[in-house]
Amino acid sequence: MKPHSAAAGLNRRTFFSRIGDGLHGAALASLLGADLYSGTVAGAASRDAVSHVREPHFEPRATSVIHLFMNGGPSQVDLFDPKPALEKYAGQPAPRDILNQLENPQQVGGFLPAPYKFARHGECGMDVSEALPHLSERVDDITLIRSMHGEHFNHEPSLYLMHSGRTLPGRPSLGSWVVYGLGSENRNLPGYVVLDDPKQLPVNGIQSWQAGWLPPEFQGTRFRSEGPPLLNLKPEEDLPSPLVAAERDLLRRMDEAHRLERPRYPQLDARIASYELAARMQVEASDALDLSQESEQTKQMYGLNEERTRSYGTRCLMARRLVERGVRFVQLFIEFQIWDAHSGLQKSLDYSCGKTDKPVAALLTDLKQRGLLDKTLVLWGGEFGRMPVSQTRAGDAAGRDHGPKGFSVWMAGGGVKRGYVHGATDEIGYHAVENRVSVHDLHATMLHTLGMDARRLTYNRHGLDERLTDQYPARVVKEILS
Repeated sequence: MKPHSAAAGLNRRTFFSRIGDGLHGAALASLLGADLYSGTVAGAASRDAVSHVREPHFEPRATSVIHLFMNGGPSQVDLFDPKPALEKYAGQPAPRDILNQLENPQQVGGFLPAPYKFARHGECGMDVSEALPHLSERVDDITLIRSMHGEHFNHEPSLYLMHSGRTLPGRPSLGSWVVYGLGSENRNLPGYVVLDDPKQLPVNGIQSWQAGWLPPEFQGTRFRSEGPPLLNLKPEEDLPSPLVAAERDLLRRMDEAHRLERPRYPQLDARIASYELAARMQVEASDALDLSQESEQTKQMYGLNEERTRSYGTRCLMARRLVERGVRFVQLFIEFQIWDAHSGLQKSLDYSCGKTDKPVAALLTDLKQRGLLDKTLVLWGGEFGRMPVSQTRAGDAAGRDHGPKGFSVWMAGGGVKRGYVHGATDEIGYHAVENRVSVHDLHATMLHTLGMDARRLTYNRHGLDERLTDQYPARVVKEILS
């Protein structure tokens, strides 16, 4: 008879029947738990997380953000970054390093001067194009960054980068990270609201405001600027308040019983939380978005009485009313690819600036008059800029192709300097060369104004501490902070 040993009779079935014992089992359970329930283990957000304020890492300069996202890529050399060299070299062929960036270099024309004049404005003497007459009056309130640079030539990857820190889809958006980190100051409104254009979604659809692998309750909530802000917000019939309260209490208890039977299911938590928030919003959201409460002077300032500015002006005014009521992050999108001026440059910019310039300037004025600008960070910009050369050889049809290597964005309020210009591009406005600012730097700076350290704002996913700035080096641009 053979002596018995631990190895004797050990097979696949025996191994898995005994692996739950001792340290081996504990280790395996830990690994499987991380894979199966990543993002829902202890320490992750509960279904009430959005409606609770959480402490920042340090004293914040801002408590909310309004992100004025300009779909398509506004042209820095036509709006914010004057380049006399484009006049000097007008019509001359583009150098090889620029041609190598373009899809059809054989069709490219020469250097293309701006169709507008630039002038110095405000006490700070900031150069701004005549295409933005209203914003020119507010330059003493903004920090203009002329040295932004991105990573990709195409729209979708650049949109993902600007909104989530990577050129890939599926990651949490800016607003989701902010609300995950800080919660909301008003439990009766979403912490993250999106005001997209009623005409059409952005080129990447709704992905710019998704929660990715953060708990689903942190994704953006879309409010409409035409018709009812939210569909099915009001009940079909008015019931006595005691009956409504009893009905909601019963639903709450049924939801809780249902949830307890299905632990570690974040989608269910988010669904229940959204129903509870919808019930609370029936009064608060209707009031927050009721623009009839505004004076005629305010409506005119935002351009609500003009067809060209009415749509974007409405959303800018809604944004002010939302941050006024404690919404943490409000994001505005504009018409589909409105700044994507591949041809007809001046006509395209006349249209884009005409729709947005007056409402944006009004938003800054209104926030400042109400004492909200000091605690609200306003961020304006697109996914990239434009090239300094004409995309085609045709004269009147001339336009500009995408330019990610050097472009402009601006910020206002919320702890940034006022009347300040940061960084520079090269002689022709093609490449950021002085005090360069990456998209990750921009994100880290935005979080810093809100009192959050980009390195410490993490979410553990499959054992990796994920960040908005991902694993890339990112610095706070302290030069622009007040």
